[in-house]
Amino acid sequence: MPAYHSQIKEFSSAVGNMSILPLRTQYRGPAPSVHIDNDIIDESLYYFKANVFFRTYEIKSEVDRVVIYITLYITECLKKLQRCANKNQGQQEMYSLAISKFDIPGEAGFPLNAVYAKPQTTQDIDLMRQYLLQLRHETGHRLCEKVFNTEDGKPNKWWICFAKKKFMEKSLPGPGQ
Repeated sequence: MPAYHSQIKEFSSAVGNMSILPLRTQYRGPAPSVHIDNDIIDESLYYFKANVFFRTYEIKSEVDRVVIYITLYITECLKKLQRCANKNQGQQEMYSLAISKFDIPGEAGFPLNAVYAKPQTTQDIDLMRQYLLQLRHETGHRLCEKVFNTEDGKPNKWWICFAKKKFMEKSLPGPGQ
């Protein structure tokens, strides 16, 4: 059975070989803010539990590179959220994780440099960093809403159990690694 790919086919711009897609977001960044039912973050969260089991992932478009990054980031978020007792603490951890120093494609610490193209100019580097920061903020916020969507306010064990999984046998380096 193949991995799930994004249903989004249209995109207006790209940086490196990664598409910049419109997001339903409250965070500032280069991705246009739109009011749609499902954006790339919703798709990535929806397919996460199935995709995380795959050791390989065929890239069919620039949109799939965004799915890969978000999936890897969700795993990092779950590692942080498993230690949180409530939603408020989880939101603080997600904010801290989003703004912590992170590598972008082309830098030595980025785990999938073979799959992503290095941004060519300084403006492209800044654009990619801002876009990934925007994705990190919004993904962390939405994941926190899903994980703590329980009656008792404790983390949902059916999300937290995926914290130990590694998508494509890779993980994004956490802060300080």
